[in-house]
Amino acid sequence: MNTLIPPANALNLTSFKTWMGDDGICRTVTKELAEINLEQAMENSVAVSSLYKDRKFPLLIDARNIKYMSKEARKFFSTNGRDIKITCFGIMVKSPLSRVIGNFFMGLNKPEIPARLFDSEADALQWLKQYR
Repeated sequence: MNTLIPPANALNLTSFKTWMGDDGICRTVTKELAEINLEQAMENSVAVSSLYKDRKFPLLIDARNIKYMSKEARKFFSTNGRDIKITCFGIMVKSPLSRVIGNFFMGLNKPEIPARLFDSEADALQWLKQYR
């Protein structure tokens, strides 16, 4: 089952659609050919944090549609030095090249919380469930 299809009540942001799943896992999907700068990164972070005020949760990011992400946005998304609502994040990638780029990003901007790249949504959800 593909749970990365945004429901009607998803928050429709500049470059993302973001919502909380019934399973307690937040999902955010980048829009087609999204070009993410710091402003869009911050907008999505505020949206994610607004979904639960009283508890932390895992986040599944579908990054398969990203065309470009600025250095400032990548650094911001690393979560370092920020008070965040998420316990971990899994990032969906679509190709071996995007996996290499993703691993390089996470090596340079090592997140302070658990983070992994996935080709399979089912594998990502299985991993994320342990952090609910």
